[in-house]
Amino acid sequence: QVQLVESGGGLVRPGGSLRLSCAASGSIFSINAMGWYRQAPGKQRELVAAITSGGSTNYADSVKGRFTISRDNAKNTVYLQMNSLKPEDTAVYYCNADLLLATMTRGDYWGQGTQVTVSS
Repeated sequence: QVQLVESGGGLVRPGGSLRLSCAASGSIFSINAMGWYRQAPGKQRELVAAITSGGSTNYADSVKGRFTISRDNAKNTVYLQMNSLKPEDTAVYYCNADLLLATMTRGDYWGQGTQVTVSS
């Protein structure tokens, strides 16, 4: 059984910062790309940032220069540092991982989501 457990969401004022974490656990052989998506009410889920196993990153234009994605391969954990937060960043943030399991099967896994609310 594989789990992705997110933490770090919450309520923050505009201009503030939050750091999200997502730890993968279970019968994992290796982790390929990991990423963060978000879904605001009434909108489609969108990619926020992604990072490959080699450390290459890409970001949505709306968060470039404000958000930083990183990962700790030894801990099977991905992070999202969010600075200069805006009300439009309010959404449920989901962790995603492309995993190769110990059974040598590959799968796409999601966390349960963590709420980020930016409001004064």
